[in-house]
Amino acid sequence: MTRKYFGTDGIRGTVGQPPITPDFVLRLAHAVGRVLKKTEARPRVLIGKDTRISGYMLESALESGFNSAGVDVVLLGPLPTPGVAYLTRAQRASLGVVISASHNAFPDNGIKFFSAQGTKLDDEWELAVEAALEEAPAWADSAQLGKARRLDDAAGRYTEFCKSTFAYDLTLRNMKLVVDGAHGAAYQVAPQVFHELGADVTSIGCAPDGLNINKDVGATHPQALIQAVKARGADYGIALDGDADRLQLVDATGRLFNGDELLYLMVAERIARGEKPVGVVGTLMTNKAVEVALRKLGVEFVRTRVGDRYVLEELEKRGWLLGGEGSGHLLALDRHTTGDGIVSALQVLQACVRSGKTVAQLLEGVTLFPQTLINVRLAPGQDWQTNAALAKESERAEAELGDAGRVLIRASGTEPVVRVMVEARDAKHAEGFARRLAATLESAD
Repeated sequence: MTRKYFGTDGIRGTVGQPPITPDFVLRLAHAVGRVLKKTEARPRVLIGKDTRISGYMLESALESGFNSAGVDVVLLGPLPTPGVAYLTRAQRASLGVVISASHNAFPDNGIKFFSAQGTKLDDEWELAVEAALEEAPAWADSAQLGKARRLDDAAGRYTEFCKSTFAYDLTLRNMKLVVDGAHGAAYQVAPQVFHELGADVTSIGCAPDGLNINKDVGATHPQALIQAVKARGADYGIALDGDADRLQLVDATGRLFNGDELLYLMVAERIARGEKPVGVVGTLMTNKAVEVALRKLGVEFVRTRVGDRYVLEELEKRGWLLGGEGSGHLLALDRHTTGDGIVSALQVLQACVRSGKTVAQLLEGVTLFPQTLINVRLAPGQDWQTNAALAKESERAEAELGDAGRVLIRASGTEPVVRVMVEARDAKHAEGFARRLAATLESAD
């Protein structure tokens, strides 16, 4: 059975268009409530949100839907997605719900869920919810309706959790930071966390008005942070996205470090402390240089499909702790159950404080391979996977590159194109191989 509503990270879309409408969201919450009540007599659900203006409307719809199924609700207000995951576990709630469209602009919104353990829910659970959506509602009678209350200190509790992931014998004193909250869910929490750990903090992107989330700031628009770090003379800049589950970092020179580099740094810091990670999980898009560098450290590396959900599934399957994506979704499962931009930043800064080195110095052994990406539009009905000439050209490129690069050819999930990507130590080699592969694909009948 295929999923009708759920994507790779909950349900997302444009507000006012199905499925992100108040009537559907009410039905969704009612269906989720009915699924929960199959195993619990009186479920309790936490609801958090980012700063989009539509969050008020969707929050009310969720509250009504859950209450109508006999489920109690605790409202957390604006809180990062990983904060909701943490509080769901800490409060022993049945389920955590986040109203957010992450790094998307304000016209979009979405609903995603966390289990009682603070982890993403599996396909089987999502299919059960979709099946319940097809059934007629079963409204609880008046005596069994759910109740709602607000947890007033949710942000404070999450702030303390974030601080607890930073070594107690270390401090950020004498460090200047610029924190970019993307006008999103972390606009209050993020500056507070770094300030309370001793840093001199300047904030940008921390004045949400309901319409400006992710607009020209945050992890998807790091130029504002780069400029602010230079103007302030800061040591580092920390950019989060709208729901604060991803991280981009900038140093004093304005150099931007992506998730691939920061993942390697987190692994190397564990090894420097005497730990030895067995393995690390990345995605098909993780830079080859990181794989090579991890192998030199004696750490196994495996790839999954693009998406932090798949990274988490692979980590859990193998019993490993560290993984992530170049976008800045980083997972350290001995610190949190899900990706957390603030916690990830603290792990990086902890490595700098403990070693006395800058991020650039800690990454001296890793130089990302140049990458060339070419999109080739497909003709109607074209089957690129059976293209013998493309397969032969791809094998030839991989043989010539060896450990000095790699080839990745994959279909887009959103448009009729094939993405041809080549990485190589030399930028000209990457471009040359990518153009040859693209030309082979384009010449196919």
